[in-house]
Amino acid sequence: MAFIAVIDYDSGNVRSVSKAIEFVGSKASVTKNKNEILSADGVILPGVGAFGDCMNKLKAYNLVDTIYAFIDSKKPFLGICVGLQLLFEKSFEFGEHEGLGIVKGQVKKFPDKKGFPIPHMGWNTINIKEKNPIFSGVDNDSYFYFVHSFYAKAKIDELSTTNYIIDFTSSINKDNVWGLQFHPEKSQTNGLKVLKNFCDICEGKL
Repeated sequence: MAFIAVIDYDSGNVRSVSKAIEFVGSKASVTKNKNEILSADGVILPGVGAFGDCMNKLKAYNLVDTIYAFIDSKKPFLGICVGLQLLFEKSFEFGEHEGLGIVKGQVKKFPDKKGFPIPHMGWNTINIKEKNPIFSGVDNDSYFYFVHSFYAKAKIDELSTTNYIIDFTSSINKDNVWGLQFHPEKSQTNGLKVLKNFCDICEGKL
């Protein structure tokens, strides 16, 4: 059974993520404790809210260096929603903010288009660009649940795209780091399968 640390930095969906991890058969701890995070088999960085606020919270809780240290350990790391966006170099959400810089690319606001409300909220498909263990058993063009007003666009490491007004990055993979723009914990069967795959990666099963 994998032990997954869900980083607690006052973001809104940490409990639902941890409950989903436990549902698929792994152990989860919502924590901001450095030693507990570094000793975990895998780490999830969830995120709800504004990019700058989330980044400031990570800094306030001294979690940035902990995240870098965990990623350097080569154990699996997963960012969800704003947690994906924080992996990028920069965001232009309510100003200009530096991200963690793990993935090359930026986060920008969706352009206005008649008939397309912002935020992008609801079910949409993903176009999987290459086979990856995180999507093992998940069909291309499967539906996942999104809620976001800003989108990420990766220069490299893009694993899937989704179209809403434009094509944006809906998942990434760089070495031991994965990121999902959609909410797997809200995406029913497909989302739970993705989380189970992540846990299996943490256990070396995938």
